[in-house]
Amino acid sequence: MLVVQLSDPHIDALRPDKAAAFGRAVEHVRTLPMRPDAVLITGDCTDHGRQDEYDVLQSLLAPLDMPVYVVPGNHDDRAAMLERFGHLGTQRLDGFLHYVVDDLPVRLIGLDTQVPGQGGGELCDRRLAWLDARLDEARARPTLLFMHHPPLVSGLDVMDAIGLEGSARLCDLVLQHPHVARVVAGHVHMAVTTTFGNSTLMTCPGTDATFQPDLSHPAQLILQYQPPLALLHTWSEPTGLLSFTHFLDDAPWITLHDGQRWAPTEPTAHPAH
Repeated sequence: MLVVQLSDPHIDALRPDKAAAFGRAVEHVRTLPMRPDAVLITGDCTDHGRQDEYDVLQSLLAPLDMPVYVVPGNHDDRAAMLERFGHLGTQRLDGFLHYVVDDLPVRLIGLDTQVPGQGGGELCDRRLAWLDARLDEARARPTLLFMHHPPLVSGLDVMDAIGLEGSARLCDLVLQHPHVARVVAGHVHMAVTTTFGNSTLMTCPGTDATFQPDLSHPAQLILQYQPPLALLHTWSEPTGLLSFTHFLDDAPWITLHDGQRWAPTEPTAHPAH
């Protein structure tokens, strides 16, 4: 199984570069040697939640021939997303883009952390109760939770001011459900990995750039723009769930070992499938 995670495209009618970057990310996904079983987009699909921005988003997603699963971010419009994506998954929660994807070796659970009009997110009593029930019903299934706002303290004051309310209670749920193998999010536009309960939390940067912050100035947000990344989540019986950070670029695929022997000094390029 291969699931690709993209995040924070921020499609903006006034910023064609954002759409162009997302288009490049989609095309890159299509050239991966192993065809993904699904693509996750962890929020801030658009910058203003406008219908024309969602039109562009959907047109850019059209070339993908595998299921695409989205959750809203703080820049999105929940009503617009429910209208377009409310059919996704099963066991949906009324009024939220909460749902389950049950047809892969790893169970996927999408969580809607949006609070309309606010930069920060929340998992309220109702949303957490729904999640508790979904986790209880499939304790034997490895599970990946995906959402926009990450349940972490980054140490950067600006980002932590728009963090996730309910993080501690979510952590308690994850501790009670050790089959949660991964928790993934977006929002911070950085590649962060940390522990979360008995699980691992990872954040995916945006499709246009990765933020590398200057951690010596936590009260400010000083950063470098680095190349965009995706997260690749893979599962097999021998390995369990593994996650890779993956550059969204067009570097060639090189065969270093052909299954029997190491390549010679000058390895041969391996065309994408």
